[in-house]
Amino acid sequence: MLKYLVEGEPFPPVEAVDDQGLIAYGGDLSVERLVEAYGRGIFPFFAFRYEPIVWACPLDRFVIFPDEIHVSHSMRTLLNSGRYRVTFNENFRAVIVNCAVAQDRYDDDYAWLGEDMVSAYCALNEHGLAESVEVWDGEDLVGGLYGVTLRGCFFGESMFSLAPSASKVALISLARRMAESGGKMIDCQYETPHLLTMGGRHISYDEYMEIVSK
Repeated sequence: MLKYLVEGEPFPPVEAVDDQGLIAYGGDLSVERLVEAYGRGIFPFFAFRYEPIVWACPLDRFVIFPDEIHVSHSMRTLLNSGRYRVTFNENFRAVIVNCAVAQDRYDDDYAWLGEDMVSAYCALNEHGLAESVEVWDGEDLVGGLYGVTLRGCFFGESMFSLAPSASKVALISLARRMAESGGKMIDCQYETPHLLTMGGRHISYDEYMEIVSK
């Protein structure tokens, strides 16, 4: 049975993870709680219309190492075309709001980016612990992603695309920037076909924590 977290109570040890990759429920979305969570490979994973908060910690981790990002020929051509302009952390709130509502995501019964989640990650951003990547077509924000930044790692949370391959441009730009600055890892949380084609691979929780803890 998953442990219910009371205020201020730490997460249980990783041995408590169940067969669905969940470790606990309850608690809050404070900056302190989220920093503790991500530092241990834990993240909130629940539909905001339902209570309580549920926390996940999959032991099979899907990640991208910045210097392993795969850039296809077509993506290389797009990046070199100058069609899109990329910025970093220029409008975090606009990115997370778009992640919440793009493609009618907010109307889904199991949508997870509700107002409390948006506020929580904006608070992390204000503390310098979360960043966004914005992709612009002229003056229009057409794609982007956001995630938590901790110990040289980027814990990806969500992305959106309103124009062809805009989210791919955001991810490639993030990986290149991290590779240049010594960033260690992009945590993708779960495998998707999209991320697999871009260089994502599986590592164990032990290897993952060795990287995060350095």
